[in-house]
Amino acid sequence: MQKISDAEFEIMKIVWANEEKTTLFPYLMNKLEDKGKSWQKNTLITLLRRLINKGFLKANKIGRQNEYTPLVSEIDYQTAQTQNFLEKIYEGSVTGLVSNLISGDLLENNEYEELKALLEKGNTKK
Repeated sequence: MQKISDAEFEIMKIVWANEEKTTLFPYLMNKLEDKGKSWQKNTLITLLRRLINKGFLKANKIGRQNEYTPLVSEIDYQTAQTQNFLEKIYEGSVTGLVSNLISGDLLENNEYEELKALLEKGNTKK
């Protein structure tokens, strides 16, 4: 799966969070403005075109505007990026990542307990 830029990711987060199956251009513009991003129309069009070319979105023409449908789910993208991160930083070692989170004091107490519960739950499936 191709990596996407931060700006493209910002668009995809809006598309993924939309409760509708499709997202219209004005909806994207409004949500970006709500987030304090005042992109020009042409900038958004260019980024949407890139996402289409990368296989993340499909566009359907409805009258004079496009509606955009995600072709990649948020969980699939997160999983692929997590795998890439693990390979790049920890040579594929999940243990290395978790060890760093714990030894680097990067977890809040509640996160540590949640992680512990997830690990115990996952361990019972084997």
